[in-house]
Amino acid sequence: PPRLPTTEASYPARASASPGGERSAADRPDEAVVRRVIDGDTIELSDGRLVRYVGIDAPEVRRKVGDQWVVDPEPFGLAATEANRQLVERRRVRLEYDAQRHDRYGRVLAYVYVEDRMVNEALVEAGYAQPMTIPPNVRYADRFRVLARQARRAGRGLWGRQ
Repeated sequence: PPRLPTTEASYPARASASPGGERSAADRPDEAVVRRVIDGDTIELSDGRLVRYVGIDAPEVRRKVGDQWVVDPEPFGLAATEANRQLVERRRVRLEYDAQRHDRYGRVLAYVYVEDRMVNEALVEAGYAQPMTIPPNVRYADRFRVLARQARRAGRGLWGRQ
């Protein structure tokens, strides 16, 4: 099974409550349980939403042929999917949004957290995903670049020496 790093980085502070102790709807954490893992950078939530991890890209496990999806994994695609599964499957996650909340396919774009661990970051750190910066969603781009460089130098995940 894939080995995921256990180091902790700095995490963004949670939204603060108003003077009355209530959070506005925009400040409330968006939480849900993960129903299934689609691949290394996409999940389906229990409410049916598809969530694409913003700021990263993992190798694909399937591709579209005509109007059907065919399983045809890229190198490390299955390992990236399994790493994601170990982190999130059937767990409660919290979503953090950047400038855009949806991609052109209607998927939710989010930084995904299990407790206080950012999954996007964990996958890059373990070498199962690499940074993919698409402005205006750039909040953690520098952090992801540093972690990807470290994973590459250490030969983790898709950077492993086989």
